[in-house]
Parts: sequence; C-alpha cells; structure tokens
Amino acid sequence: MQVDDTEVVKFLLTSEVIPLCLRIMGTGRELSKTVCRSSFAFAVMSRHAILSYSLTCFWLLEAASILANVVIALTEQPSTRLLKHVICCYLRLTDDPRACTALQTHLPEALRNGTFGNCLKDDPAARHFLQQLLDKLASSAGAPHPGIGPAVGGSHRGSSQAGPSHAMM
Repeated sequence: MQVDDTEVVKFLLTSEVIPLCLRIMGTGRELSKTVCRSSFAFAVMSRHAILSYSLTCFWLLEAASILANVVIALTEQPSTRLLKHVICCYLRLTDDPRACTALQTHLPEALRNGTFGNCLKDDPAARHFLQQLLDKLASSAGAPHPGIGPAVGGSHRGSSQAGPSHAMM
C-alpha cells in the first residue's frame, strides 16, 4: 500500500479509526500502542492528510493531547521504540501550521529537557528526529533551539539520516 493512497487515508481521517487509535495510544499496552501509532502515522504521513485534507483544530488538539499523555506515561515506563514513534508523529504534526504554533507552547517538557536522554542514547535516529522537532518548533517561533544536549546526543543539524516518513513505515 502506498503512503499516499488517498481513499484509505480519507477513510482513516473521516471515520472513528484514528480517534480510537489515539485513545488506545493513551491507554493500551506497548504492542497495541505501536499498532495504533502505525495507523495514526500512516494517516498523518500522507501528503493528502496534511496538504489536501483540512484537519480540524479539534482533531489536531486531540492528537497532541493523547501524544502528550503517552509521553507522560513514557517518563514512568520508557520504551525507546514507542518514544521514537511518538516523536515522529509530533514532527509530522508540525507540518500543519496550526499544530506547529500550538506545539511551540504545548510540547511536553520531557521532550525538551533531556528527560529521555538515557532512553534515546542508543538510538541515533530517534535523537535526530527529536532534534528536528525541537529545531522546527524553535525556527517557527523565530528563536534557535540550543540542542537537546549531550545527554541525548546533541544537535544533528545537517545529518543525512532519513526523516521520519522514511523510518516509520
């Protein structure tokens, strides 16, 4: 299946599948969360979702809220794999200008302050995605972000690693 399969994406975005996935991401077990994250990512990774399909503010806020709850849960029971997926979902949400603006002030502090340094130390791709997210939010706000720090791996500007749309699918 292609990431830009318009009919599938339109179905996912207009049915109850994505809200259900978001709820499961907030309350399910790791495997359930990962499967639901994949469905969510499939929908938001589509150019159709971000560029053609008008996502509602409610949908964007619900997605950001559920992702924030997953981040809070990950501070108590870390999972590098799930954290990387959550970071990539946030990164993709920043492609919507409204979501990017909202995330400048509502991104969980645990993603900004090095809380996940130990969790991400062995995953350079996840560190790279987190740095991309922080840089994108900072540049949209007009201020450079200092980097995620040595505990998480520092800044990866100019890295040739693939972006989240390539690594997640």
